[in-house]
Amino acid sequence: MPKRGLGRGLDALLPSGEPEQEERSGVREIPVDEIRPSRLQPRQRFDETKLEELAESIREHGLVQPVIVRPHDGGYELIVGERRWRAARKAGLATIPAVVKDFDSDAEVLEVALVENLQREDLNPLEEASAFKYLIEELGLTQEEVSRRVGRSRPQVANTLRLLNLDPEIQAEIKAGNVTMGHAKALLSLSDKASQRQLFRRILTKGLSVREAEEAARRMAEGRPDRKDARGKGGDDSDAALAAAVEEQLRNVLGTKVRVRSENGRGRVEIEFYSLEDLERIVEIITG
Repeated sequence: MPKRGLGRGLDALLPSGEPEQEERSGVREIPVDEIRPSRLQPRQRFDETKLEELAESIREHGLVQPVIVRPHDGGYELIVGERRWRAARKAGLATIPAVVKDFDSDAEVLEVALVENLQREDLNPLEEASAFKYLIEELGLTQEEVSRRVGRSRPQVANTLRLLNLDPEIQAEIKAGNVTMGHAKALLSLSDKASQRQLFRRILTKGLSVREAEEAARRMAEGRPDRKDARGKGGDDSDAALAAAVEEQLRNVLGTKVRVRSENGRGRVEIEFYSLEDLERIVEIITG
């Protein structure tokens, strides 16, 4: 599906790469320590493994694309390029190339940051929802204005905002990438929180596809008893209850995301780690 035009785009902010044009556009080397992340940054999660890979690339080739900053409190506030800035710090750079721009308002700052992240597909749905909420509640934009500025249809904006009504535990799994937007829409089709949590547990423990989750949500909404899904799994909730209890216990012990998939007394345990050091830490806990 072709991408929609997003806001005013980044082409107007970034230099073309020609030295003379770079000089005129305001690209300069700025000390890394003089730059601070923006409180308006919509992206909340940064993959440490990917940051380290980018840092290694920067050590070898340097930082090719400048970040975008604005003057703030005697230093600079980072508008676009926080991942590059974090990786540059890991790489030990003292300065990084930056485009220094003045922005008229916080709304313009957030719009540019949103556009950049959406173009790179860097935001998870909850980060998008939080950014849309800020534009509406703090900056007074309507949903129609938000959709026009960030290149999303109004229904897309409205559906994304609805994610903020889900249980915090479900939101956490969406942020972690364990529940997709399609699963989230199936959950939102249920009007009460208890039903949402029940289906959410089944999605995690039984690995329901989006289509299976949608079918289960329809049957729950209509008050019909569940049936075996397309994979032949039963509807016994005892497996789900046990898996949920074990997940909670392992999460507390290991200090990381854990998923337990169980059916008829069989299944598997998935343990997340975010770096080789984190993996070693988990192995030490397990092996004693």
